[in-house]
Amino acid sequence: MELAGLAMLALAALLLLVTGLPAYAVLIAASLAAVAVGLPMGAVDLGLMTALPGRVVGLLENDLLQALPLYVLMGALLNRLPLADTLFRAGVALLGRGPAGPLVAAIGLGALLAPMNGSVAASVTTLSRVVQPNLLKRGVPAGRGLAVVCVASTLGVVVPPSLVLILLGDAMMRAHTEAVNATGHMVRIVNTQDMFRGALVPAALFLALCLALAWWLGRRPVYRASTGPALEPERPLGLAGWATAGATVAFVGGLLAAVAAGRLYAVEAAATGAAALPCFGLVSGKLDRATLDAVLRDTMATTGALFALFVGATTFTLVFRAFGTDRLLADLVAGLPGGPAGALVGVLGMIGLTAFVLDAFEIVFVVIPVLMPPLLMRVPDAAWVSVLTLLALQVSFLIPPFGYAVMMVRGTLGGSVVMRDLIRSLSPFLAIQALVLGTTLLAPALVHLADPEEAAAPSALSEQDALDRMRSMVPAPDDD
Repeated sequence: MELAGLAMLALAALLLLVTGLPAYAVLIAASLAAVAVGLPMGAVDLGLMTALPGRVVGLLENDLLQALPLYVLMGALLNRLPLADTLFRAGVALLGRGPAGPLVAAIGLGALLAPMNGSVAASVTTLSRVVQPNLLKRGVPAGRGLAVVCVASTLGVVVPPSLVLILLGDAMMRAHTEAVNATGHMVRIVNTQDMFRGALVPAALFLALCLALAWWLGRRPVYRASTGPALEPERPLGLAGWATAGATVAFVGGLLAAVAAGRLYAVEAAATGAAALPCFGLVSGKLDRATLDAVLRDTMATTGALFALFVGATTFTLVFRAFGTDRLLADLVAGLPGGPAGALVGVLGMIGLTAFVLDAFEIVFVVIPVLMPPLLMRVPDAAWVSVLTLLALQVSFLIPPFGYAVMMVRGTLGGSVVMRDLIRSLSPFLAIQALVLGTTLLAPALVHLADPEEAAAPSALSEQDALDRMRSMVPAPDDD
């Protein structure tokens, strides 16, 4: 019955594609269907299923999850208040009225807002509403603008300390613990802060290359604003607008940097932002009753969907393991040819395929707990594996025509998307992604450049080394 778990995965993927139901509903439905079949056949232990409530409660007691609704609230406030539009206009004005300014400003805005939106779908919605009309108004061709929206919406996957990184850090810690217990190696368990430090250099490299590419593409004559519709007169920001943009960048950027550097916990930074942004809205007069209602509805809807997905994924993985399919996948990963490198590439390919139908959160909750433990038994550097997973996800989200971000843009903007133009415009950004992914794959040290000296890349300890270290921690008895 080990194959029943794979049938569950296939059923869940089919239901997601055909029905359009929320992922948590699909995961729970697939789990219930599998249990209904497995119980009469004796393949599923009823006693194991009675442990589900305690398992859910135990997972929800994680302090890290307190940051989720606070981050979502920050993202909703930035989206509903006119801050995103102000930031974009300030970026364009700061870069001058040249043709490259709007593209560079759009990438920068995505880097600032996407980590708090977390979800690719939420980022696509925000950037499509704020950025795409402004790009068209400034004469940027539609295909180029849509490609920039797609790329900017995925920056929340790799730029720390995003919601995706926070949740992936927790999932990788559990997977690494499981792998260490199975192998018996004495290694330091990876944590969320390791994810932040590991993603810093690859994310900074990718962001810098995207900004440079956007600037270069904007300077090319075919993409200049003069080739598009006539530019409308730009309303000046004024002193208040510049002050708002500068304060927002300093505040949000400072919070994100403090969390990524380990100066603040994610919960502390999220609570600070969730308290400061409403105060700004009230003082500036931009947060009225209607806007506050919309912000709270968005926050509750997104947070509820995340926690429902969390419960659905916990149910799904429990049933999946009840059939013993996790052992089947462990044997499959262990049998992949090419040694640890072959296993790593194979698992990254599997995760990339799931990204065609699942969002980042769904992959973290459902796929990572299943595939990562057997992989980490062969590749012990969990931080390196985590960063490669993020980069592989981002690449998959942007591969047309089935990439998740591409499909979300098409769904949001409908018939205005010309796939041929979008593919041509996305190609150079995909080349940059492939370059960063390949560089990180070939140079694991890139992930550990930001590590403190005492937290170098993990390595296994022999039993004798572990005993020697334990003896060194015990004070020697006095000769008296």
